[in-house]
Amino acid sequence: MSHLTDNAHVRALIARWTEHGWLRALDGAFAGFLADEVPNAPPLLLLAAALASHQLGRGHPCLDLEQTLADPGFALSLPPEGSLGSAGEEAPPLPSAVLASVSLADWQAALVHPQLVGDGPGATPLVRVGARLYLRRYWQYEQSVRAGIDARIATPLPLREAVLRAALSVLFAQDPALQPDWQKLACVLAARSAFAIVTGGPGTGKTTTVVRLLAVLQSMALADPAGRALRIRLAAPTGKAAARLNESIAGAVARLDLAALSDGDAVRAAIPVEVTTLHRLLGTRPDTRHFRHHAGNPLPVDVLVVDEASMVDLEMMAAVLAALPQSARLILLGDKDQLSSVEAGAVLGQLCSRAEAAHYTPATVAWLAGIDELGGQIPAELVDAEGTALDQAVTMLRHSYRFDDRSGIGQLARAVNAGKVEALRSVLASGHAELARVVLAQSGQAALRRLVIDGASAPSSPSAADRPATKAPVGYRHYLATLHATRPQPGAGQDETDDWARRVLAAHGRFQMLCALRRGAWGVEGLNRQIAGWLHEEGLIPAADGWYAGRPVLVTRNDYGLGLMNGDIGITLDLPGSEGALRVAFPAGDGSGGIKWVQPSRLQAVDTVYALTVHKSQGSEFEHAALVLPDRLNPILTRELVYTGITRAKRWFSLLEAGEPAVLEQAVQRRVLRVSGLMAA
Repeated sequence: MSHLTDNAHVRALIARWTEHGWLRALDGAFAGFLADEVPNAPPLLLLAAALASHQLGRGHPCLDLEQTLADPGFALSLPPEGSLGSAGEEAPPLPSAVLASVSLADWQAALVHPQLVGDGPGATPLVRVGARLYLRRYWQYEQSVRAGIDARIATPLPLREAVLRAALSVLFAQDPALQPDWQKLACVLAARSAFAIVTGGPGTGKTTTVVRLLAVLQSMALADPAGRALRIRLAAPTGKAAARLNESIAGAVARLDLAALSDGDAVRAAIPVEVTTLHRLLGTRPDTRHFRHHAGNPLPVDVLVVDEASMVDLEMMAAVLAALPQSARLILLGDKDQLSSVEAGAVLGQLCSRAEAAHYTPATVAWLAGIDELGGQIPAELVDAEGTALDQAVTMLRHSYRFDDRSGIGQLARAVNAGKVEALRSVLASGHAELARVVLAQSGQAALRRLVIDGASAPSSPSAADRPATKAPVGYRHYLATLHATRPQPGAGQDETDDWARRVLAAHGRFQMLCALRRGAWGVEGLNRQIAGWLHEEGLIPAADGWYAGRPVLVTRNDYGLGLMNGDIGITLDLPGSEGALRVAFPAGDGSGGIKWVQPSRLQAVDTVYALTVHKSQGSEFEHAALVLPDRLNPILTRELVYTGITRAKRWFSLLEAGEPAVLEQAVQRRVLRVSGLMAA
């Protein structure tokens, strides 16, 4: 460990890692700042500070010293993909070599430095809790989130059981096949708590459940002679997720049969259908990470529903909880098994870490048994006398209405989610019509090209392009054909032009190529270039780079001036009768169905998006999704990534493997391990 006892050597090491892109410039600057401010800072402390900052960039709120020493390469994901250095260039020493002689006791001893490292409240830039090292701000976020949730769980809420029972009878039909009815149970548990989570996989009815829950809550509020309708807001982390929820929740509210409720019309009118992003809800302030709504200026709401909560990072969750009045309810919806947010934290996944086994206490079960309208009993294996207060606020929906037991996509998702390799092999070998598996090492680039363009993984007759779109998966030819076939004539009005854009956007959303990686031949950078080239060769787009009609673009940074959010997707269109003038059409993002037209020159942070990372695809669904796995295992390949990719598909899923099947099988046996103390006792 002699090389780690010298500050100059450690700073030089950090500088080399930064030069090679293994660490961010921010990580190196943070360690350098500490060294400049406190010249006697132990070298291992400086290294830990740089790595803790690095982990934030990878989504971890803190650095786990023990995990890092046990497997530095995997824990730190260093070196990152495609950054081992150019030919003839000497790569820096690997973290495994640097840390080989360091013990946990050595590292913890170096962090005993009251000027720089604290163990709780204070002003030190770093906080150590056991083997976890935080940047203070993220330690505070974690503390705030857990304290805010615990305070809401501990807050008793009045429950008008007679109204609850009446509403349940109206909103839910008795279904002997559902014992118990988890959607109904979710409504009951959430109705009695100021904090609730409803989690479940695709098609389990999370949106349907929350609409019925809101009807229950409004029924109870309006039944109070002195009461008023609750002020309810609906939000999602991205514009795309907000637009999706807007559409689905509007339909769900319209389908509610409330005729048997005495105040049914008032209840329906009191359920909002407008969904906003969390950033817009809290009120962004330019050039700052603070919001207009906070503890000193809380949101004027009684109930806040946050959809796609798996995408909400730790900092945003802390901001949401701080901005909520103490009396307000918070309801989180999401799939606990999806990938976590790109930013630091995996709040929903950690809060739902015990949801599979429920852990409902005998007291909770006895109370539920007294509500006859629920029907059915909680299975004995889901009862736990040691269940926590948080467990009683979480409901996992367990019946999929989209993927039945015969669905290939559903079976594949379940096998991956369970990490069962034999089941995975069996599903892929079963010949399900909605599943395609292409081993690129055997079938070559031609198969990939066919799938991307026409949606077919093998030649067919008639060709994939000639088959009815409702009976076969489509590729990118479909949206480009729609672009040309439905283009209005010169002189068309704005309504007709907007309708054209809506058709093209809808057609584009039917198929999406998904990638695990950003870099390399099998990442979005390489595949976007490759796919653009193929489409140009086919005559489907006029160019393979620059701005051209048909180019799909992804917004990569929030632009509040344009009203575009990170993750928004638009299509470049040549306006009819405008001498080739290009505009990019984006969905309005407010669920109205409107179109936002933007000049290409005003878009400063966009990428071509024929291929999209699985992370960026969260909150989206496609009729046909194709997931390409790279030719070798990478730290980013995990069970959650594969599961998330599969569950973006509604009707067809194609798996493209650039390497051996072992890559897939190893990936599904590896879990995302977001380091956190959120659930620490």
